[in-house]
Amino acid sequence: MDTKFALPLGIAATGAACLTYAAAYEARSFRLRRVEVPVLPRGMRPLRVLQVSDIHMVCGQRKKQDWLRRLAALKPDFVLNTGDNLSDPEAVLETLDALTPLMDLPGAYVFGSNDYFGPRPKDPTGYLRRDDGTRTLGPENPWQELRDGFDRAGWENLNNARGRLKLDGAEIELVGLDDPHIDRDRYELVAGGPDRAAQLSLAVVHAPYRRALDAFTAEGYPLVIAGHTHGGQVCVPFYGALTTNCDLDRKRAKGLSRYESAGNETYLHVSAGCGTSRYARFRFACPPEATLMTLTPA
Repeated sequence: MDTKFALPLGIAATGAACLTYAAAYEARSFRLRRVEVPVLPRGMRPLRVLQVSDIHMVCGQRKKQDWLRRLAALKPDFVLNTGDNLSDPEAVLETLDALTPLMDLPGAYVFGSNDYFGPRPKDPTGYLRRDDGTRTLGPENPWQELRDGFDRAGWENLNNARGRLKLDGAEIELVGLDDPHIDRDRYELVAGGPDRAAQLSLAVVHAPYRRALDAFTAEGYPLVIAGHTHGGQVCVPFYGALTTNCDLDRKRAKGLSRYESAGNETYLHVSAGCGTSRYARFRFACPPEATLMTLTPA
């Protein structure tokens, strides 16, 4: 082989191998992240919270559906679904079926933009560019069917709303926002801070935009739980995420961190999620995940 072609061919082969790995293997390599968060009052038993996020279900994704069903075997105390369940308007029934074992447990949910609107074909590398606030929304999804399925199961709808769970006699308050990514968040509808009558108050939002995090932090919520970022989806080893698809800094693209705003501080957990857009079905150095959070006394 002429040596002048060797380097370009080698680069092309390496790129093809990485793309095959990212699409065929890693995007289907589901994991469970485990974290402990010290936010409970003293004397309260630990609580196990399962967070499922960014499923982006497409009809026929059997491996993902089977994995979601098996998560119920973890026996969490309750489930938080932080949105973007759909990437196919025909996948509502398959999504609800996959989540049925989890919906037998106490739970709550917020929606993301892809629950409301279907994806549109686009350049898959666009996800890696800086978010400039431009939104091109696809056709409306049958989100009401998804909502009704969750509501029938007794899950709390936290889209710009407050909810409450009672576990072993303890009152757990949940306060949520609809998706800031498409400007559906209305903090004024849930403002007022944690209910002091509850043993614990948690804040929930799909996309961790700083305006939402700042508001929750200012009012004293000890933990904010979010999704949306896909953990960056494509990460560079030893560097991390290239983007968060919102105004959150990339070092917080996934996992547990401390978030500070105006002299206040809270824990922030961002799930890397377990799916991708149907038009960008790849992950690299960022496997799909759900998170089992164990809340412990502070």
